[in-house]
Amino acid sequence: MKSTDRETTTNSTYEEQTCLAERELSSFIAAVTALYGPEQARLSEKDWLEEFELMDSLPLSSNRQWRAVTVAASARLAHRVSIMPDHAREPVSSR
Repeated sequence: MKSTDRETTTNSTYEEQTCLAERELSSFIAAVTALYGPEQARLSEKDWLEEFELMDSLPLSSNRQWRAVTVAASARLAHRVSIMPDHAREPVSSR
């Protein structure tokens, strides 16, 4: 495989993984916003990006587990929500 072919393949893989990550994060934030509002969404976005950075320290792989990042960020959200007062825990749609 020529160097330019490897670079093209690497760039394509990177672009694909970036698109998948963006889609996963966007879906997660939309769900958190709908359920718990924009403040929890902002905190959850930060959580997601921190979990991504932890995963990003692993060797590069074309089979990233973006859902695992979301699950880890969701666990942080669940903990944060569990320690909130009862009245603040209600989903946004029921307020």
